[in-house]
Amino acid sequence: PPLPVQLSVAALGMTPAVNRAGPVVALLLATATPAWAQSGDAPGNRGPVPPAVVARDAEGRVTVRAVRVAEPIVADGRLDDPVYREVPPIDGFIQQLPDEGAPATEPTDLWILFDDRNVYLTARCWDSQPERIIANEMTRDSRNLWRNDGISVVFDTFHDRRNAISFLANPLGGLFDSLVTDENAVNTDWNTVWDARTSIFDQGWIIEMVIPFKSLRYQPGGAQTWGINVSRRVQWKNESSYLSPVPASLDRRGILQISAAATLVGIEPPTTSRNLELKPYGITGALAEQQDTPDPRNDFTGDAGFDVKYGLTRSLVADFTVNTDFAQVEADEQQVNLTRFSLFFPEKREFFLEGQGIFAFGDPGGTRRQNARPSDTPVIFFSRRIGLEDGEDVPIRAGGRVTGRAGPFSIGLLNIQTGDSETAEALSTNFSVIRLKRDLLRRSNIGLIYTRRSRLTDGDGVNQAYGADANFRFYENVNLSSYYARTDTPGFDEGDASFRGRFEYTGDRYGAELEHLTVDEQFNPEIGFVRRDDFRRNFAQLRFSPRPRSVRWLRRIIYQGSFDYITDTDGVLETREGKARFELELENNDKWHVEYTDAFEGLQEGFEIVDGIILPVGGYNFGDVRTEYELGPQRRISGRVSLLRGGFFGGARTEAAYQGRVVVTPQLAVEPRIAVNDVDLAEGPFTTTLVGARTSYTFSPRMFAAALVQYNSSNATLDTNIRFRWEYQPGSDLFVVYSSGRDTGLDGFPRLQNRSFVIKVTRLLRF
Repeated sequence: PPLPVQLSVAALGMTPAVNRAGPVVALLLATATPAWAQSGDAPGNRGPVPPAVVARDAEGRVTVRAVRVAEPIVADGRLDDPVYREVPPIDGFIQQLPDEGAPATEPTDLWILFDDRNVYLTARCWDSQPERIIANEMTRDSRNLWRNDGISVVFDTFHDRRNAISFLANPLGGLFDSLVTDENAVNTDWNTVWDARTSIFDQGWIIEMVIPFKSLRYQPGGAQTWGINVSRRVQWKNESSYLSPVPASLDRRGILQISAAATLVGIEPPTTSRNLELKPYGITGALAEQQDTPDPRNDFTGDAGFDVKYGLTRSLVADFTVNTDFAQVEADEQQVNLTRFSLFFPEKREFFLEGQGIFAFGDPGGTRRQNARPSDTPVIFFSRRIGLEDGEDVPIRAGGRVTGRAGPFSIGLLNIQTGDSETAEALSTNFSVIRLKRDLLRRSNIGLIYTRRSRLTDGDGVNQAYGADANFRFYENVNLSSYYARTDTPGFDEGDASFRGRFEYTGDRYGAELEHLTVDEQFNPEIGFVRRDDFRRNFAQLRFSPRPRSVRWLRRIIYQGSFDYITDTDGVLETREGKARFELELENNDKWHVEYTDAFEGLQEGFEIVDGIILPVGGYNFGDVRTEYELGPQRRISGRVSLLRGGFFGGARTEAAYQGRVVVTPQLAVEPRIAVNDVDLAEGPFTTTLVGARTSYTFSPRMFAAALVQYNSSNATLDTNIRFRWEYQPGSDLFVVYSSGRDTGLDGFPRLQNRSFVIKVTRLLRF
């Protein structure tokens, strides 16, 4: 792909060899408090002794030192500041894949610097074939950034070896940030204020990240010890390397292994600065809905509100929101549902995203693959229950939240008040959540949760849920988790509990999983999500995944089998599902798998699978074969192509699907999606078609326009969502959004159901 800036090594005065410290380095080093002496993580390793910035002990554990700079770094991706000549870089990255434990084949030089306001992370990424660098995405928070060359860093600011803040950038300056909780749950929709500048030179590329201390949460005090890991992805080689090595078994989730991070010493966050943020917004627009007239009338609206964030301590934050509006949020991606259970759509609204991992209960994430059967594990707190009722918006009048840490405790408190809504037929409701977790051992925790939903009704409109969970992680790959929860709903007297126990071994060559899950018939967390009730589930899975050395084009072979057995709480079989899977991971980033499924579904009552076709009560045995080929991101046209063929509830089903990405330029990309199901049942044949495309044009890493168009034949809808976002200064945005929904069910002509056009402006004020 075309790359923007060409620099020469000679112009920068650099060579791949480590530069010697200059004469002023002593002044810079003298300002760094030797907090490395306090680190007990690596016996025998007292940390790097100045002027050294990295030390490794006999067991390979890494300690690095942050260096204070007297003047702010000018972030331009060019390494012009004197500190880069005077302070030696950190090097010695270790491969995770393809050759675990070997030195990285493409060297990386790293600097970790700070002043009174910011942390700076700079990397010089040498590349033997820079013309093959894969960099074709600039849109902020795009998941495709993980499929580019890039540098990612995690900061474990509390040094608890389980939680972190993650930052990623690619050679074009595309930004991605997220929160990591308990080395498992990842909140990729969370955003904070930071920046990165990059450039390309004739032997690689350079990145300078600038992360304000105000964007981080950390313990009070002066000199501190943090955890840190830095990962580099060389996509054209399909190679991942780390500052502190992580096991190959984690694949691309290696950056989440916070317990394997290096120790960062010498960092001195400010102790006296206030942590107060005010973010007001103003919004105006027009809304039209189809009522009884063929030409709906536009209703013009205007509103305002604000959010406040205040640091109670450096590690405990209070958030307040008044008259919250989420008009700028992108529409949900349509799904085809051929089951009798509800669909799950993730939270996308900004206010509910920070601290989301703290409220997670029972370790619901796991390590399931894409296209696996949706999880039946209930979600005790699901924030989309707040402000939404049967797909209709409900006004959020005001709310508050406290999230963060106090010693070994993680704390989450939330209270939201919604108003009445005639369109959603919802009454004013109060939502409350209390979540408390306590760290145990090195990587384990126990916790409690309580939720309450209180409606303003004539009768008793209170629903409560409460539970306890425990998550234990031993060695690198052994995970044990369990929870017990109950609900209290007026009119439900018994059968209101849920229990789960789960064992998981996630080694690279071998893997195993065992799970038991029970959900009673009247288990009803009204601020949660229950996909399926009144059942007991037993699940087992085994995996064997060698990495053959004799075949150059093949990286890994996966043999996997699983068995799922679900009955109702009286012991009557509802679902039985056995799977056998064979998968090849290729050295060129491509993947192929084939999977056979043998299934039984027992319907105790009929259900309407599509309009007009009802499956009758009875037991159904059927099997199918599914194959998929995934094209790696090195191609301009990438994505997944799949085909399924087999039985389906006494009939036959064929599914063909493609979901991918077409790169026109690094600024322009199209992501098409199509899935066609052709089903032939005794009750009648039908075909479902889901077609969609997301087209995005990125003017800069902080300005883009995107259009999402979707057609779903199963509900006869054609939806359009067009968004323009400009982050005109860090944390402050301008949104222009157009949305429309059309009904194609009557005569195939897309008749307008609703449309809206809004302009929203936010402004972040930091004090």
